[in-house]
Amino acid sequence: MGGLDRLVKAACFLCLVACLIFSGTALNPEGEGKSDKEVLDELLNGSRYDKRLRPPVSEDPLIVNMSVLLLSLASPDESSLKYEVEFLLQQQWFDPRLAYKNSTTFDFLNAIHHHNDLWLPDTYFIMHGDFKDPLIPVHFALRIFRNGTVNYLMRRHLILSCQGALHIFPFDDPQCSFAMESISYENSSIRYVWKNDEDTLRKSPSLTTLNAYLIQNQTIECPKKSIWRDDEDAAEPNICSLCQRRFEQQGNYSCLKVDLIFTRDRAFYFTTVFIPGIILVTSSFITFWLEWNAVPARVMIGVTTMLNFFTTSNGFRSTLPVVSNLTAMNVWDGVCMCFIYASLLEFVCVNYVGRKRPLHNVVYRPGENPVTQGDKKSEGNATNDIVTCTMCGPNPCTHSANNGCATENCVTVTSGPFSTLEVRKKEPPHPIRVAKTIDVIARITFPTAYAIFLIFFFIHYKGFS
Repeated sequence: MGGLDRLVKAACFLCLVACLIFSGTALNPEGEGKSDKEVLDELLNGSRYDKRLRPPVSEDPLIVNMSVLLLSLASPDESSLKYEVEFLLQQQWFDPRLAYKNSTTFDFLNAIHHHNDLWLPDTYFIMHGDFKDPLIPVHFALRIFRNGTVNYLMRRHLILSCQGALHIFPFDDPQCSFAMESISYENSSIRYVWKNDEDTLRKSPSLTTLNAYLIQNQTIECPKKSIWRDDEDAAEPNICSLCQRRFEQQGNYSCLKVDLIFTRDRAFYFTTVFIPGIILVTSSFITFWLEWNAVPARVMIGVTTMLNFFTTSNGFRSTLPVVSNLTAMNVWDGVCMCFIYASLLEFVCVNYVGRKRPLHNVVYRPGENPVTQGDKKSEGNATNDIVTCTMCGPNPCTHSANNGCATENCVTVTSGPFSTLEVRKKEPPHPIRVAKTIDVIARITFPTAYAIFLIFFFIHYKGFS
């Protein structure tokens, strides 16, 4: 019995020691052999951690390292100034209260389920537009490392409202910007900095783009004019705004800005708008090389090119951004339509002039000067005797008696009291010759004027840059 009692007592003692050891390890967040859940439960115990307090760092302000990784870019509407950007935003800071020593196989603690129990920077997005989807647990990651460093990673999908020069669309380069700022902690408490002083965004190897042509990006600190609550320069007239006046006493806040500069697919606009427009306008010039009285052909070309241009421009104009000032596309449509309409009016003028009744019975002979019906009758009866005239000038001269003129087409010129000279009157050109002359002039002026317009248009609006 004595031996059995001693065995029971020894077993009870061993159980007590094991319980004490186990309980001591459970209360020590630096104990070994625990799971990350158990360590987090101890680290975030209400008696030692308060998420309402900013991490106690030795040097103020608390530095929050920021980093952005681009995942995808898209423009839902090529003619708009809204671009969709999907990226990962990483925030990293040091919290000494979360330092631990744990010999588990994990290099960090996964605190995704303790999201509501940790202190997190109150990062606020400004100048972005809209969020495409809400922030749900599957869209962020939260990791705590052994030395107390916290890595907060979130996926964001923004619809950016960009700034662009729509009056030169589609030759503008829209700039999309969004900024991140602390909503409640001033610059003296929290300071945002770009991780590793990076001046450009990191891009994912699997970066995808859809109608979005990113040509430049930069990561900078927000300029003074972009900080909506900073009132240091409120006295300057061009910086003070209603928003700043409302928040004059709010203080100075740390802010970081991301600029994304896009360009448009100009090859698309050249192949679908400009080149077809040039073809239609130059096609309307073909009528200048047709006969003046080729009414069906010239009418068909003029009307067809005009209707085709109307159809093409109206279909494209429905997708253009609506602005109140004169745009490059308005200039293009207006000038091209004027050239097509002017070529049609030129045909109307040529046809009207060519059908007019000639004056003084002028007969049109292709390749010859116009002559009158009376010339043919009087040429045989004209006096062709050569006479000597002493009044033509300082020296005597010889010429026909009537100077080669028919009586009805000549004017008598008196150069002295005893001498007269018959001079031929200049007949008006035949209407057909006038019509053909108009066509010849149009063949040169219309293409030349249109070529000058094209050069001016693409240079002025930087179409070749």
